[in-house]
Amino acid sequence: MNPIRNHPHLYEINTWSWLYDLSRRLCRNISLRNVPDSDWDALAELGFDFIWLMGIWERSPESRREFRGDSASFVDFRRALPGCTMNDVVGSPYAIHRYEPDARLADWSALDAAREKLHARGMRLMLDFVPNHVALDHPWTREHPEYFIHGTVEELHDDPIAFYQMESPSGAYVIARARDPYFPPWRDVVQLNHFEPSLRAALLAELAKISQHCDGLRCDMAMLALNEVFARIWGAQLGGLSAPPREFWQDVRAALPNFTLLAEAYWGTEPRMIELGFDFSYDKNFYDALRGNRADQLRAQLSGDLEFQRRLARFIENHDEDRSAEVFGPERLRAAATIFGTAPGMRFYHQGQLEDRKIHFPIQLSHIADEPVDTAIQAFYKNLLQLTRADTFHSGGWRQLNPEAQGDDSAGALIAYDWQDEKSWKLVVVNLSGGAAQARIRLGDRIAAGRQYVFADVINNNRYVRDADEIRNLGLYVRLEPFEADIFDITPA
Repeated sequence: MNPIRNHPHLYEINTWSWLYDLSRRLCRNISLRNVPDSDWDALAELGFDFIWLMGIWERSPESRREFRGDSASFVDFRRALPGCTMNDVVGSPYAIHRYEPDARLADWSALDAAREKLHARGMRLMLDFVPNHVALDHPWTREHPEYFIHGTVEELHDDPIAFYQMESPSGAYVIARARDPYFPPWRDVVQLNHFEPSLRAALLAELAKISQHCDGLRCDMAMLALNEVFARIWGAQLGGLSAPPREFWQDVRAALPNFTLLAEAYWGTEPRMIELGFDFSYDKNFYDALRGNRADQLRAQLSGDLEFQRRLARFIENHDEDRSAEVFGPERLRAAATIFGTAPGMRFYHQGQLEDRKIHFPIQLSHIADEPVDTAIQAFYKNLLQLTRADTFHSGGWRQLNPEAQGDDSAGALIAYDWQDEKSWKLVVVNLSGGAAQARIRLGDRIAAGRQYVFADVINNNRYVRDADEIRNLGLYVRLEPFEADIFDITPA
């Protein structure tokens, strides 16, 4: 295949629900083996570089049992799927029972065939890797108690939410449920001990196996495997084990030198993940700035070194976040989508986003309620994706521009940057405020004196002719209505 282009496009698919919907649409059972070619073609036509088939691995029966019997979870389930029954609960894709394709979805040969379908269309396959935990009933819990963080009987009695009694051939023991330190423990998974060398070796062996069947991995909560983070969370349970001399991710990169790795990472650990060998890392700060309409914070995120920004995965929704249609609403959605869809970095789209879905999808369900497609938003996204297939948005030069005040103080609400190569010049200007905003933007010496230039707004189908001398002397005048987004194709008249 061709090398991965800069600033690639990724599309996350909830594999179980996707195949469920295809089966219902086609009135026959659809697995990865018999997905119609037309559905792979549709993804290729939108210009995606990576397809992330989220949740391909074998789900845990114990995870299903945990959630099927939990009344609190059913409140969320029935919000997403009125009339939800226990049979609709299939368990969490992040409570992995084994790194084998789930039988409902595929087997190894079907997964390989799907990968070949993607390759034939110029796309790559990304799957999940979960380094921090496994399901309560993973075979390792019986066969390798040494792989886990242990607790005491007293800790189990004092905090049964954080600990779990496990049975193995060598006897009963207490094991810690996995957790993010800022949230309650995850009920259906147990904590791997990253300071145990044999556990690291076992994880590397799993990686060697699954990397033969895909082109990249999205690594769940990747920062939890950092030595410093792991010691801070689990120091009291480590029993004197010291940190290994190398980071786990250094060993992963050494084992998979030409493999694409995407880190789900937070808490300012993104630079460290990239330093350790990740190709891309989540940029939650970018999302938070967009969500909060914080133009100043967004400019700060866009002011970093371009090589670093190229390695950030930018999004306005994913399976962990609320739906962008609900977060941004009809007023703000196009502005947010235009920025994330044209900014430097991996542009990370999510199943349902292109149709303006509003129901948040609990990942333990097989499917959710049907929603009508917003055809106007769908057309907007199709146009945006077609525009950003152009080489200019991938191999062109990028720079952030500084909107200068013009008559009032509204320029601070504007985000502006451009992309240039020898053949094309694109200018993106977005108003992140609820009021009109105006400014002057200096575009530099590519504007030749004594000419006129056409600014064709390819998002809104507007066309403006501007005098080069005015632009060179004063800057390009722009005025945008509340949450307006423009992408200009700049050409000499």
